[in-house]
Amino acid sequence: MLKYCVTTVGLPSLNMADQAKLLKRLGYDGVELRVRRVAENRREESPSCWGVHLNDITPDNFVVKAPEIQCILKEHGLSLAGIASNASCTDLEQVKLLLEGSIEAEAPFFRVGAAAGYDGSRPYRDVFGETVAGYAKCLECTQGSGVKILLEIHGGTIHPSASLAYRVVEQFDSADVGVIYDPQNMVKDGFETTRLAIDLLGPYLAHCHVGAHRPVQGEMDDKGTTHWQWEGCPMGEGLYFFPQMLQSLRELDYQGYVSVEDFRDLPPEEKYGEDLSYLKRIEPKV
Repeated sequence: MLKYCVTTVGLPSLNMADQAKLLKRLGYDGVELRVRRVAENRREESPSCWGVHLNDITPDNFVVKAPEIQCILKEHGLSLAGIASNASCTDLEQVKLLLEGSIEAEAPFFRVGAAAGYDGSRPYRDVFGETVAGYAKCLECTQGSGVKILLEIHGGTIHPSASLAYRVVEQFDSADVGVIYDPQNMVKDGFETTRLAIDLLGPYLAHCHVGAHRPVQGEMDDKGTTHWQWEGCPMGEGLYFFPQMLQSLRELDYQGYVSVEDFRDLPPEEKYGEDLSYLKRIEPKV
């Protein structure tokens, strides 16, 4: 059976104990824990996915909070699937803090981004070279620790597809680095056929994100071009065909987690309950 978790990026208004209690009650197997810094000028804001969290875990306090994290997860019978961090591969100070916390909390991985985003202002080859060099420096810290660093398929980067992410990580051993396969990001930027993408990633496929978007027709401009927009929706109604993904994971004998990222403005119990119910219905039978 596949293992399911939720990224706590989508649970900003709950503390750690309440996050664990909710996910256990809904039937999840683990937690992908957000560990990120929040700018001081945002700390007075109300909790939000990309801002302040009630469960305020940062790279700076991660080691100190690791025993509490382990205790809460153990109490609720959940595993720590990994760390939803957002450090750049050139920020070695933050990478070292994340590594120390991950070791203490027994997290199998943390997320590390490219040297820079991609918007066309800098040549792809420059950002690629800096990213490979940055990952090599990170690995000088993480190799032998038992903790992997993962690159997430994401729009606005030099790795919006499986093949472009693979181009970065193939420079290194799959025992040390991997890819987060994220098809809901790929429907907007970087889509590649599911079976081919998962086959290509092979041993580098270390984690999966799932959630859904669908295109919505926007206004037509004065030259006759329709400007499409995207909205979050239930997984069964989105543009991506999840049954093929789960079947391909089964064929690969995938041992990692399928992590739900659902940022719709709905009560957590409603949307995460709906998400897991859908995934269980489409999961291929042994």
